[in-house]
Amino acid sequence: DIEAFIVSRPDAQLKLRQSSLFLAKGFAKTPKTEQEKESEFQLALADLQSQDVPILGCDADQAHTFSAALWTTLSEISESDDGQKMCVVFDKIPMSGLASFIEDFSVLKMQQRLMEPLPEFERLSVSLLNKGVGPALVIESAPRSDEEVAKKEERAAIEEVIDEARAEVALKSFVNRLVVGEEACPFTKDSDIAGIGLEKRGIKAGPVGYRFGKSSDACAALAVFWSSICELMATPEDDLSTILLSLPAIGSGTTVEAHNRFSAVAEVIGRYLFLFKGAEIFGLVHFHPAYDRSMINPANKPAFGHLPPRNWLRPILKMNGNVEESQSFSDDDLTLSDYQRRSPFTMINILRNSQVNAAAGAKSIVELPLEDGTLTQASGITTYSRNTIRMASVGKEKLQSGLEKEISIAFGFD
Repeated sequence: DIEAFIVSRPDAQLKLRQSSLFLAKGFAKTPKTEQEKESEFQLALADLQSQDVPILGCDADQAHTFSAALWTTLSEISESDDGQKMCVVFDKIPMSGLASFIEDFSVLKMQQRLMEPLPEFERLSVSLLNKGVGPALVIESAPRSDEEVAKKEERAAIEEVIDEARAEVALKSFVNRLVVGEEACPFTKDSDIAGIGLEKRGIKAGPVGYRFGKSSDACAALAVFWSSICELMATPEDDLSTILLSLPAIGSGTTVEAHNRFSAVAEVIGRYLFLFKGAEIFGLVHFHPAYDRSMINPANKPAFGHLPPRNWLRPILKMNGNVEESQSFSDDDLTLSDYQRRSPFTMINILRNSQVNAAAGAKSIVELPLEDGTLTQASGITTYSRNTIRMASVGKEKLQSGLEKEISIAFGFD
């Protein structure tokens, strides 16, 4: 029996004595009751109140409403140059969900490739209240230095010339010129209605929603993005088919720095959509006036919401049966494919995956032989082939002229 085993084994006696010592020192305490946990949580909140730390309550009970509330709070703190501290209680969100965000946000801040174009993230920190005493996040920001204030003001200067009405006119011009006129999307026949022609596949056509974010702050961009997700989640597709989210102050301009900031914001948006499994419901399509697929990370592998890698285009053309074009097109011809994503300013098309899957049709994912002899999975072969050929046939001069006119409309340069 167990007693005989312990008597006959000195090592077992030692382990038993050690276990008793750990118990005496509190290393194996009895789990706290729910009442004790709640009491400890309330004491922690009271301690924050005594320090004049604002405490906010949020009734979000889903990943998308939680994300919208959290990024809205982060954007308000990020916009201020002062150091701040506040606590937000999410009593309807599992602790695991709060912990997942904190863990990923900490990892994000260690990625210098993203932090360099997104300096506002570096001054923010998010943690669980007292290491998880209750469902509350403590959000803090460091004060901006004089140099950081100057950089922020330089970045935000474009906000003064941005007008929502002009932006919508410019964006509709882009949609009519390229998406409808050049048939970049065969199921968009009008700048105001999407999903046309998918009725037999179970999709109802519905209005295109034009939404707008004026701020140049990256956290504000995530806040308006998640607000758009909430709107789509709450609205039937025949009342709101898709959203075109205009973010003209994010990565404004055509410089390398502007493109890097656009690309970083797009990557972070996709990152958090995946974190809370939103990518199972929605797809994203990213646009920028200087869109360059070779500058999107990773350059030679798929990136969520972006065109296929440039070095995939010849294999894609070949697989689609466009063998002549795959051989005769110059590298410059293939580069013109980027124009299908060159809108007058940063914009995100938020699509319902039900529509994406219906448009792609059955067996849309194929094994694509690449030029290095490897095989990879790819989708949208027909659409990307058609658009690559059309952009090359239109030519750079006409494509650039149309884009510049829309930029002038958007920013009042005309």
